[in-house]
Amino acid sequence: MLPFFSAARKFGQKIFSGILHLAYPELCAACQYDLPIAGNCFCIRCQLKLHPSDMYKSVENEFTQRFWGRLPLQTGAAMYYFTRKSPIQRALHQLKYRNQPEVGIKIGRAFGRQLLSNPVFQSIDLIIPVPLHPKRERLRGYNQSTMLARGLAEMLEVPVVTDVLQRQKFTQTQTQKKRLERFRNMGDVFVVKQPKLIADKHVLLVDDILTTGATLEMCGIALIEVPGTRISIATIAIAML
Repeated sequence: MLPFFSAARKFGQKIFSGILHLAYPELCAACQYDLPIAGNCFCIRCQLKLHPSDMYKSVENEFTQRFWGRLPLQTGAAMYYFTRKSPIQRALHQLKYRNQPEVGIKIGRAFGRQLLSNPVFQSIDLIIPVPLHPKRERLRGYNQSTMLARGLAEMLEVPVVTDVLQRQKFTQTQTQKKRLERFRNMGDVFVVKQPKLIADKHVLLVDDILTTGATLEMCGIALIEVPGTRISIATIAIAML
């Protein structure tokens, strides 16, 4: 009789999972269509159009090269290459402008599983998302970088700290700015509060996308002024320059 009860229990679990999926369907992070396989970030159609990177496998890579001579990094990686009209662009749009914070958390979990294979990322002590100005965060309802950080934290099993690095100036959006304009726009924007929390720690700085690196560089400069602080960086995507 035991095999019968075991089979019945498995059948009941499938029925329950099916009902739960109908009530709370998982959606593709890019196209928002129903995901046939729970736990995935993207549907099969969108996966075929993505350009994933393997930067997380190497301590030095094209991500860290963006910061040579600008910011000393332990390591850094982006999960995807950013291309216009791609699923990753649509996913970032859903995350930032369509009130879909779960997109960042879901991608963060998937990225965190990858980062666990790199011993340098395993040495992270805490995660710091690039902060939004309070005014912009109130308008958006959340910080998209914090959503990514939360997903990463689940996998890396380290805390997310949001009250150490603060944005002290409200800046214009960086989206349409050229490289030099971005650097001018970011001067003296970030300040470290409670430096004792990050002293002698390995910090993972997190943002949604790496373009020129102006924002991340300014954040990193503020952080490494605290004695003993070491920095790595992770982003969802990296733009092709």
